Amino acid sequence: MLTDEKPKKKRKVNWREYNESLVRRGEVMFDTDYLENWRAELKAMNRGKQGARCRYPSSLIWLLATVHAYLLPYRQLEGFLNVMSKHIDRLKVPDYTTMQWRVARVKVQLNPEVDPERNVVIAVDSTGIKVTNRGEWIRDKWNKQKKRGFIKIHVAVDVKTKKILSMKVTKEDVSDGRMLKPLVRTAPCAIDKVLADGAYDSKDNFRFLDRMGIEPVIKVRKNASVLHAHGCMPRKVVVVEQLQDVKRWKRRHGYGMRWMAESAFSSMKRTFGEYVRSVRWKNIVNELLLKASVYNTFVGMAA
Repeated sequence: MLTDEKPKKKRKVNWREYNESLVRRGEVMFDTDYLENWRAELKAMNRGKQGARCRYPSSLIWLLATVHAYLLPYRQLEGFLNVMSKHIDRLKVPDYTTMQWRVARVKVQLNPEVDPERNVVIAVDSTGIKVTNRGEWIRDKWNKQKKRGFIKIHVAVDVKTKKILSMKVTKEDVSDGRMLKPLVRTAPCAIDKVLADGAYDSKDNFRFLDRMGIEPVIKVRKNASVLHAHGCMPRKVVVVEQLQDVKRWKRRHGYGMRWMAESAFSSMKRTFGEYVRSVRWKNIVNELLLKASVYNTFVGMAA
């Protein structure tokens, strides 16, 4: 039986470069370049400042935030710095409460470092994050009937670089379809296509992408009908094409690349865990943004 599908080429992986990129992650986490500019950075931070003076530069706090998100709780992080201070001159060790206070106020930027002149294809999706790391046995034995909430993170991922371009954190009752507009608007680049599953199938989303000049590659619902377009021609065109041959539609528009969003979720959860340590909502959002920022840094190193 003849088909028009081309045989897929097996992607070759340079394992030496991949291993070196994993080693460099540790170098990024424990970079001590901030020590050279300690005094100059503090002087700039305290210039014109009202109230108490800053004692620790922002670069040190960012280092602590990265290590905290990736590896150590605050108390253990203070002990780690105590050992480091014995071997590094001028390293002043903040206590763990100061670390927590400063890290919670860090303004996190995703920093995907995309080419502003390159139009990208993004995959949009969401996943759940646990609010605690309690074991399944404890929940099964003592809280079996108690429903535990989740946090949802919604991301727009560049399918070429696998970097997270924009991210929103919401409660579990917020639908995926409502977050498509904010994700597209906050992406720091021009977008050619949006790849999304049926959760984003709505006339409002199709009209929005059409106004933005973005091609909607969204899988419509199984019961979609061309007879009920209600004036939404962008969605009607997609419905007609999918009803004719959905597999052909997927190949033609590259819908299969939507798995890049799932790949980003898998990498983040394997690296940072499936839960958050923070309790307050503002700190939870900041922690997840920080993890996404570190993830982008790691992905950039492996490119």
